Amino acid sequence: MKRVVTSSILVPLITWVVLFAPRPIFAAVVCIFAALCWMEFAGIAVHYGAKFNLHTGWIPGLAFLFLQRDESLLLIAIVLSALAVSLRTGDIRDAIPSAALFTLGILYVFGTWRSAIALHDVSQYWLLFALTINWIGDTAAFYAGRSFGRHKLAPAVSPGKSWEGAIASTLAAAIYGVFFIRWLLPEVPLPFAGLIAIAGNAAGQMGDLAESALKRGAGVKDSGTTLPGHGGWLDRLDSSLFSMPVVHILIRIIGLPI
Repeated sequence: MKRVVTSSILVPLITWVVLFAPRPIFAAVVCIFAALCWMEFAGIAVHYGAKFNLHTGWIPGLAFLFLQRDESLLLIAIVLSALAVSLRTGDIRDAIPSAALFTLGILYVFGTWRSAIALHDVSQYWLLFALTINWIGDTAAFYAGRSFGRHKLAPAVSPGKSWEGAIASTLAAAIYGVFFIRWLLPEVPLPFAGLIAIAGNAAGQMGDLAESALKRGAGVKDSGTTLPGHGGWLDRLDSSLFSMPVVHILIRIIGLPI
């Protein structure tokens, strides 16, 4: 019940922000989501032995999120700075893992939210599409897995997920994606619509498994406790962190009319 109540609040709110919010409000919400995800990632990273202060990631992360030019130079600076700072740890053997976790977190969290901004700049409908194919897919996977799930998808990572649920998620996302694009992005050919929906959903499922693997390796159940029924923000947005970059890459590679 808590899960349903939380979703009934978040889904309309996020939809409004994506479609109708003024640009400053949209940017502020993206900053907040990115900061919350970073905080939870840093909390998980501590269990892997990371020796960095989670607050130090916000400044370079937000800079990477909004910098429009020379972002590769900033990324190089972040990597080198992380390595230099990590050398100050008490045990030198912690330096490389700490720097690697710091850099991974910047790319995983702020890099993917950067894709959200890029999609929104192309069309707010593309961003809503990248988000909702996972909402639809997760719902289909939950009910199909609960009713028909027999074959475990990745038992070592997420024992509750099944191949039946994964297939249902992909099919539901493909059908939904075709109708969504046909209605709101009619310039896109239907075969491409189906391809992008399937790829985005598959990426989202991989993102869910990746975050589960991070938590399992750290020995934690949820990334946080702020969302009743869902856990943390990273738990709720893990699939989107993978689907948004994939959708953005595909529409650029294919060169779709926008």
